[in-house]
Amino acid sequence: MFEQDYIMRLIREMVRAILKLLFQIDMESPTEELFEEKEDKETYRVLRQLIDTGEINEAENRLCDVLERRTGCKSAESSASLKLALLFYAYLNEKPDDFLETHDYSREEIQAGLDQIISQFGLEGLPELWHE
Repeated sequence: MFEQDYIMRLIREMVRAILKLLFQIDMESPTEELFEEKEDKETYRVLRQLIDTGEINEAENRLCDVLERRTGCKSAESSASLKLALLFYAYLNEKPDDFLETHDYSREEIQAGLDQIISQFGLEGLPELWHE
C-alpha cells in the first residue's frame, strides 16, 4: 500500500514538473483545457472515457496510435502530443488501486508508460531524477 502511494505521488509530481518546465503550466490537476486544438480535447475525452469504462489497454493503444501518426510533425503538434500523453497518464494515475487491479493494470505500468513517453520525446534524463 505504501509503495503504491509512493509511486502514485512520484507519477503526479513527474507530470507536474514536466508541465511546469516545458510548458510553464502549474496545475494540481491538469485538464483538457490545456489543449488549444479541438481535436486534441476530443481525443483526450475519448481516452478518458475508455479508461473510465475499464478499457485501459485499448486507451493506451489508441494513445500510441495518435502519437505514431504525429511522428515527425511540427513542434506545435509534438507539444500537443506530449501534453496528451502526460495528461493521459496523470488521469490514469488518479484511479484507485482497486480500479486498476480490477482492470488488470498497475501503478508500475503507468510509471513504465510515462517513462517510455518521456524517452520518446527526448527527455530521457528526467525519469532518473525521480527514481533515485
